[in-house]
Amino acid sequence: MSGLRYVYAVCRPFGTPLSAQLTGVAGVPPKQLTHHGLVAVVGHVPEEDFAERPLRAHLEDLDWLSATARAHQNVIDALTVVTSPLPLRLATVFLDDSGVRTMLEQREDAFLRTLDRLDGRVEWGVKVYAESPEASESTESAENPDSRPAPSPAKPVSGRDYLRQRRGQRRVHEEKWEQAEEFSRRLHETLSGYAEETRIHAPQNPALSRASGRNVLNAAYLVPRSESEAFVELVDRTKDDSPGLRVELTGPWAAYSFSGEDS
Repeated sequence: MSGLRYVYAVCRPFGTPLSAQLTGVAGVPPKQLTHHGLVAVVGHVPEEDFAERPLRAHLEDLDWLSATARAHQNVIDALTVVTSPLPLRLATVFLDDSGVRTMLEQREDAFLRTLDRLDGRVEWGVKVYAESPEASESTESAENPDSRPAPSPAKPVSGRDYLRQRRGQRRVHEEKWEQAEEFSRRLHETLSGYAEETRIHAPQNPALSRASGRNVLNAAYLVPRSESEAFVELVDRTKDDSPGLRVELTGPWAAYSFSGEDS
């Protein structure tokens, strides 16, 4: 088949076949390209979309980029079920099979070291979000109507009273964020005991993630598959430990945060 070679991941040889219905980028099923003790999982993609110039333009198209990222992730997810892949960054493309083999040859030692480190392990993501004090109060009032304060007649507020109220609001905000940061610190320390490696990522931008609340913790944990059930149960037990905080668990993923590759 003609076209460029899109590389999803590098793996050790694995015996369990991928689903015959699995398709990847451009709707093409992935295949295995073996070189020495390594397997590159590749797919054929059209030059009119993945040659350097059109690819550069496509990467500015959010709809195209999202569809490509989903197709890429579908293949990585399927690989994660049967092996411990080393995922490569989105849109890693070579001219032909020979170019892929050259890449495997040049980076063989580094790939083997990383695959040894990732073998039998998966990545779990944990995020903690803190609601604003106003949101927490609104939720509590909505759930407990009897707790709502009775309306009081409007009356003038002096400048001194206004400043006093503002200082009190700032103190409430600061205490809430301090409590959220302390909860996140303790949670991270506990979860780290189940992980072989951890990564603290920058907080997510709410405009991009569209998640409500302030992202206080955004962490990744490299966990042996054998410890994953205990890890998940531990996260689940913490979810209701602190009002106004939301704990989100994602995974298991291929070990993007620990691969040394740009994802």
